[in-house]
Amino acid sequence: QGQLVESGGGLVQAGDSMTLSCVASGRSFNMYAFGWFRQYPAKEREFIASIMWNDGTTDYADSVKGRFIISKDNTENTVYLQMNSLKTEDTGVYYCAADPLRIRRVGRHDYRGQGTQVTVSS
Repeated sequence: QGQLVESGGGLVQAGDSMTLSCVASGRSFNMYAFGWFRQYPAKEREFIASIMWNDGTTDYADSVKGRFIISKDNTENTVYLQMNSLKTEDTGVYYCAADPLRIRRVGRHDYRGQGTQVTVSS
C-alpha cells in the first residue's frame, strides 16, 4: 500500500524561500509521475509542477516557472518542491500526488498526501 507524506510548510514572508518534501513509501513508484498541487478553500486544485520518477522529466505551471523547482532523490524516495521568491498568492495547502506514467490534473490521484499549509505574508 503506497503512501505519500508531505512536510516543510509554514509561515514565511513574501520574497522568502521554502522547500517542501514528499516521502513516498510502501511500494515501487518507478513508473509513476509525481506532482505538487496547491489547493485553496472551496476552490479547484491548481497544478504546480510534476516530475517523472524514472527519468526526471519535469513540467511547471506558468505561474511558478522560474521560481519553483521540483526535484527527486531516488535513494531517499523523496520528491522536493523548492519555492523561491514566494508571493502572497502562493498561499494554500500544498499536496503531492502520484499517478502512473503521467500526473492527472483532473480526477482522483492514485496516491495523494494529506497536504501541508504554506502561508506567505506581505
